[in-house]
Amino acid sequence: MQAKQIRSVAAALAVLGLAGCGGPPAGGPPRGPAPVGVVAVQPQPVDLDIELTGRTSAFLTSDVRPQVSGVVQSRSFTEGGLVRAGQPLFQIDPAPYQATLNSARASLAQAQATLSSAKLKAERYRDLVALNAVSRQDNDDAQSAYQQAQATVAVQQAAVDQARINLDYTHVRAPVSGRIGKSSVTPGALVTANQAAALATVQDLSKIYVDVTESAADLLKLRQQLSQGKLGPPDTAEVTLTLDNGTVYPIPGRLQFSDVTVDQGTGTVGLRALFPNPKGELLPGLFVRATLRKGVVANGILAPQGAVTRSPTGQASVMVVGPKGTAELRPIVTGQTVGDKWLVTSGLNPGDRVIVEGLQMVRPGAPVKPTVLPTTR
Repeated sequence: MQAKQIRSVAAALAVLGLAGCGGPPAGGPPRGPAPVGVVAVQPQPVDLDIELTGRTSAFLTSDVRPQVSGVVQSRSFTEGGLVRAGQPLFQIDPAPYQATLNSARASLAQAQATLSSAKLKAERYRDLVALNAVSRQDNDDAQSAYQQAQATVAVQQAAVDQARINLDYTHVRAPVSGRIGKSSVTPGALVTANQAAALATVQDLSKIYVDVTESAADLLKLRQQLSQGKLGPPDTAEVTLTLDNGTVYPIPGRLQFSDVTVDQGTGTVGLRALFPNPKGELLPGLFVRATLRKGVVANGILAPQGAVTRSPTGQASVMVVGPKGTAELRPIVTGQTVGDKWLVTSGLNPGDRVIVEGLQMVRPGAPVKPTVLPTTR
């Protein structure tokens, strides 16, 4: 009797153990389809954007350097202010250059007087040699002296022009219009022609450049997609800008060019965009993030990132609801991310129902009960 009681207790414990493990009792009803949330994917135009970091630089930058040597007499601008092209900025002592110009003018007058005498003599000798009143040699000498006098006048005229140019260079003018920075010299400083140190720097900030870099591999991939017709009409010209504090710059820019050389150290290619800067909000050297519109996929399919899983080898896949109402594992190929979704380049068809909720409750081949979720989720 005692052995029979032990066997009964053991059987009861075995039944309780099966129930604790979640297994249905023998002869119980089968488990129903697992409830899941699905999203029906549909083709749609997809903008391919890429965000790159970079820095701003001035549209025009010109260093102000003296073209003649001398002592700075005055400075006629306000540091940080706006200047116009051709506006005088510094005045170099003009006295020695004025004296040189006066000397050159005197030499020119002397040469012109000599030219007048040589011209009259050459004309008389030309008439007299026809009458054999002078020798041919004397006539040749007179004509040669006249030509030499002409050459001397030309040389002296060039000296006057050069002296006048040097005198004008004592007025150091703004090479371009823009905002001028701080001055590196004060009145009384000695400057030399074409010195290495700039007197000041003028920058045109009415427009601003943004220089960024992109992976050469991504750029080549983009060009390949364009050549194969996988992208719609590209809109590579428009660029939007986000400042370092998160503020979006209100005026879009235009992509100017991409560099023709790949940086061997980083494997990147330089890109440059141009932005209007009417209020001067953008200053050279700012750290910014530029969003470039690379192109448009006319019929792109997007899959939520949470629905995409990857195998140890990196193969992406999603769970979809098959025709028979069962879960199917579908391998896919993904492109870039678009917001919180993956751009699927192959593996999904329009109308496929991708499981996005309840994935932990299903396995391939298991029946499911789908509920269509809003596509905005």
